[in-house]
Amino acid sequence: MVDGDNARIFSETNRKSGKKVLPSGTELEHPVLFFNASTRLTRTSLNAAFAWLAANGLQSGGTPVAFLVCQSGLQPCLLAANRDNLDAALPCEECMQLSDAMFAGLETVPLQYKTDNTLSNEVEGLGLAALETYTYQDVPLGSLTLPSLRWIMRRHHLDGVPNALQLHRRFIRSAWSVYLQTRDWMKSRQPRAVVVFNGLQYPEAVVRWLARSLDIPAITHEIGLMPLTAFFTTGEATASPVSLPDDFEMTPERDARLDQYLSGRMRGNFTTAGVKFWPEMESLTPEFWNLARSFRQIVPVFTNVVFDTSQAHANVVFSDMFHWLDEVKKLIETNTDTFFVIRAHPDEIRPGKESLETVTDWVIRERVNLLPNVLYVGPDQYFSSYELIQNAKLVLVYNSTIGLEAAILGAAVVSGGKSRYTQDPITFFPQTIERYQQTVQEMLSGDDWQVPAEFRLTARKFLYYQFFHAALPFDAFIEPDQVWNGYVKLKKFSSRELNPEQNATMRVIQEGILEGKPFVLPH
Repeated sequence: MVDGDNARIFSETNRKSGKKVLPSGTELEHPVLFFNASTRLTRTSLNAAFAWLAANGLQSGGTPVAFLVCQSGLQPCLLAANRDNLDAALPCEECMQLSDAMFAGLETVPLQYKTDNTLSNEVEGLGLAALETYTYQDVPLGSLTLPSLRWIMRRHHLDGVPNALQLHRRFIRSAWSVYLQTRDWMKSRQPRAVVVFNGLQYPEAVVRWLARSLDIPAITHEIGLMPLTAFFTTGEATASPVSLPDDFEMTPERDARLDQYLSGRMRGNFTTAGVKFWPEMESLTPEFWNLARSFRQIVPVFTNVVFDTSQAHANVVFSDMFHWLDEVKKLIETNTDTFFVIRAHPDEIRPGKESLETVTDWVIRERVNLLPNVLYVGPDQYFSSYELIQNAKLVLVYNSTIGLEAAILGAAVVSGGKSRYTQDPITFFPQTIERYQQTVQEMLSGDDWQVPAEFRLTARKFLYYQFFHAALPFDAFIEPDQVWNGYVKLKKFSSRELNPEQNATMRVIQEGILEGKPFVLPH
């Protein structure tokens, strides 16, 4: 049995969570539809667990649920696509074994693969640029599948990349198959809401787009910033939209709680999606300071992973992160009295998810490493970003969380990309390239400007709210898998504990899905 440790709990909980056991083939009116084919194959991932637990929580409270379940219906699916061999066998049988265990006793909607010869013939005649904007019967299949293509190719720019054109065609065909089958089911069943993982990966993106076109509430979810937490939203989960309540203020107790967590985080003691990026965090070395002393000021530049799904929301002022870096290079060349420290994100070398279009590539191609006022820090170097920030004149970020943390440390931060925190007074976020250049240059040249006091205070409120209210804890039901990094094991619990009347997280999810309330813990 695939993922046998969890299989028994899946089956027993499904059977007990509803008010009655569903006979085979039974259909309940207006269920909440869940879909998360892009989050797991043969093991239980965090997001697969979040969806399964949320669904059972709803059912425990009396709300019927259904799961759209892939039965070799994605050709190829996102996680099993092999960018080097498009015809490699998919692990459909093992994946369906886990689905059988995970959804036993729940209503399921089988997703199989259907072909459309007209569409297939159309996309065969199109190149990459045309595919990006391809629309078929008013469905924007090109833009719905593009983030997945960039994700699996581990790069933003795709021209000349082997197999990118062929894979985009296959994603579009598969996306249309998902649309056809889901459309018929949604129109006949009229689900009260649709809940999908991520919302940008192509199978879930299609279902979300369809739900919205039918005026059905669509909710997306992703991993929260705290361990074993989820983020649910009616917006774009990959953009992590968080709205600070007008009446939310920090208290001594909240300040102490945030400071305690940040003290560990700033030593590298944290995980994201089950991954610990910082095996160690080193202080700035004497060699660094010997080099830095020959310059008037220090400016760290923090980058992101260019294919990450958050980038689709970040690229507002600049076309992509490397476009931003090109403009930063102009500032570097002009301000020779400033020591620029370009820091690549450690996630660029995450095992199994290594970036194939890297900041290192850009640094070498653009000969940035040869500029005398630049130090390039690769993704495998672990000296303290926070110590660097504390000694900086200002901080340049694209859309990384480090910008929020730098603001908390009192630094002046200039954002190049849109992020979850640029909507609030936390960082400087110029809205044109010209204004960006002007703003940074003024800050580099001047010594009489100050960071508004509200930036630091708002940053603290924002991060606290995101850590302890918008991140919904699931640790009562899951724990990290000690063998499979990034996956989870189910704890032993009774189905009653999933009832929204018994668990605050399940209550927030139920009220968010059924009543449209914010997916946050009360403050």
